[in-house]
Amino acid sequence: MYFKQFYLGCLAHASYMIGSEGEAAVVDPQRDVEQYIAEGAAQGLKIKYVVETHLHADFVSGHCELAARTGAEIIFSQHANAAFPHRAVRDGDEINVGRVALRFMETPGHTPESMCVLLIDRDVSDEPQKVLTGDTLFIGDVGRPDLSGARGHTAETMAAALYESLHDKLLKLDDAVEVFPAHGAGSMCGRNISNETSSTIGRQRTFNYALADMPKDEFVRMMTTGLPAAPRYFSRDAEINRTGAPALEALPRPEPLTPDAVETLMRQGALVLDVRAAADYGEAHISGSLNIGLGGQFATWAGSLIAPETPLILVAEDEAKAAEAMLRLARVGLENVRGFLRGGMNAWLEAGRATSTVSQIAVAELRRMIQAEPELQIVDVRRPGEYESGHVPRVRLAPLSELQANPLDWLDPARAVAVICAGGYRSSAATSLLESRGFRRLFNVTGGTSAYVEAGYPVEKQPD
Repeated sequence: MYFKQFYLGCLAHASYMIGSEGEAAVVDPQRDVEQYIAEGAAQGLKIKYVVETHLHADFVSGHCELAARTGAEIIFSQHANAAFPHRAVRDGDEINVGRVALRFMETPGHTPESMCVLLIDRDVSDEPQKVLTGDTLFIGDVGRPDLSGARGHTAETMAAALYESLHDKLLKLDDAVEVFPAHGAGSMCGRNISNETSSTIGRQRTFNYALADMPKDEFVRMMTTGLPAAPRYFSRDAEINRTGAPALEALPRPEPLTPDAVETLMRQGALVLDVRAAADYGEAHISGSLNIGLGGQFATWAGSLIAPETPLILVAEDEAKAAEAMLRLARVGLENVRGFLRGGMNAWLEAGRATSTVSQIAVAELRRMIQAEPELQIVDVRRPGEYESGHVPRVRLAPLSELQANPLDWLDPARAVAVICAGGYRSSAATSLLESRGFRRLFNVTGGTSAYVEAGYPVEKQPD
């Protein structure tokens, strides 16, 4: 059996290729599918099937484009109600890729149509050697059960189904079966996902908190308590995946724009999305722009903070970075890119246009300001769990994912505001959101809470 994991760090997304005797299947493909076609050609494998473990909510999948380009058959659960030609499979069904059998196991809980894929290499054994668990079982966690509300399912009902899928099906597998999930650390489809990208059933049985021996009602309470808000694009992307996304090449290419054209589009309601690093954004940027740097989880945060219908203008280091940003936006279904500022911020400055700045301060300067400036306001934009594990003194929590809806009536726009996260990435995005709401004396803490702790400065923790 040929087996390869493809890992996309920006979305913490894993997809897979399984091959045998000149045939292949691709499981949970990302939207841009060229790498699977290239890998199949390099290995002498014809892609025969494209398999989806469920209707993904956190990214737009490339199943339709991959099938169209290779002639492969799309495989979905019978419960997905996919709106394009596909084979609907049920519990226990199998397909063959050469000498390898893919056996489908219905495992509802993360979503109603979730299924896992057992891989059986007949040349080795008639028993499963690997299981592709989609978003049902992660390394160190399990899938969140609250993403199907729009389809009439409560989080409690889905959590109960997840418990049964885990204990009655996955945990019945041999401890040696290798586990390969669809996501890793950083995905919003779980809460405590490990940095590892594979494991075994035995190790997960031992170390995964969600697989501990507990009654179903206790599991349901645990899985439905304290869930972070789902990003706003999740339900829309799940529907795109049900109906099928257009091919990437069908999307219009962004046009190079002059400063005059940018200003015209801004007056018409376009949002300037600055994808440069925090330091470059802080030095000079177009007033009112949103900073989400390409260096972090760009696509996830763009999908979380930008309404899908918003027309976008990109500001990047160069044209190549603008093209990269467009691709990564398309991976989460943000396709309304009108163009990019030709020449970047240099062109804007040379045209004599006004800019804004955000001061970048190291943790030593933040420590000094905490001690010397009692009027300083500090905002922590991490998730609640991160905040509770340790935060700088005098800080108020306002998670980035909820910042746009937060009234912020506890902040005084006339006073200085320092914004901090784990490392300086999310906090830069937050400063851009605060600037658009009238805050002017803004400081982004470079290095974030991690650097603050490493410097040996005292932090506060929430009491148990």
